[in-house]
Amino acid sequence: MKNVVILTGAGISAESGIKTFRDSNGLWENHDVMEVASISGWYKNPALILEFYNQRRKQAETVLPNAAHLYLSDLQEKYNVQIITQNVDDLHERAGSKQVIHLHGKLSEAKSEGDSNHVIDIAKKQIQLGDFCPKGHQLRPNIVWFGEEVPMLDKAAAICETADIFVIIGTSLQVYPAAGLIYNVPSNCPVFIIDPKVDEINIPNHYTCIKTSAVEGVKILETHLKNI
Repeated sequence: MKNVVILTGAGISAESGIKTFRDSNGLWENHDVMEVASISGWYKNPALILEFYNQRRKQAETVLPNAAHLYLSDLQEKYNVQIITQNVDDLHERAGSKQVIHLHGKLSEAKSEGDSNHVIDIAKKQIQLGDFCPKGHQLRPNIVWFGEEVPMLDKAAAICETADIFVIIGTSLQVYPAAGLIYNVPSNCPVFIIDPKVDEINIPNHYTCIKTSAVEGVKILETHLKNI
């Protein structure tokens, strides 16, 4: 069974109704991105950030996996599928995908500000100031913000090295370090990029670019995979 490794970004969840900050000139739900998605923003105003992610958690519960999420789940019948996602929602899991790595954390989890190993599943619950871990540290969203290291990056890079087929969906490869994962893919591995905004000038010639939305793009991808 071939290994299909898939890197997904905000574009795949956007078609389910989850907004992305890169579509609105640096504003995310009317907030400056650095105020609500950076470690400096957390130190400056933790109450704002907690409320912001409480609202994002509520929003995520109102949306459903779309046809692209479901297609990736169906691929598991023919391939060993491993998904590396930059998204913090759980739409891949809700669609039925079994092997998912979240590079940037998960909305449904909280972690201790002072003990990064203390991570708990909070599902739909809110986090408030004064919610502490057993060691007395404030709980925060388990999200990787600007200014923080990406703890799952090495594991994701190792997975990319095993790819027989590599697929990129819903990201224009502008966000590092995640965008650098393509350099861990074997040189003889077929690579497909599904994104309407991908810059083909900076993409190697042997990559197949599908410049359309995720939902439409996976239909085209299906045809390509039949020929491999």
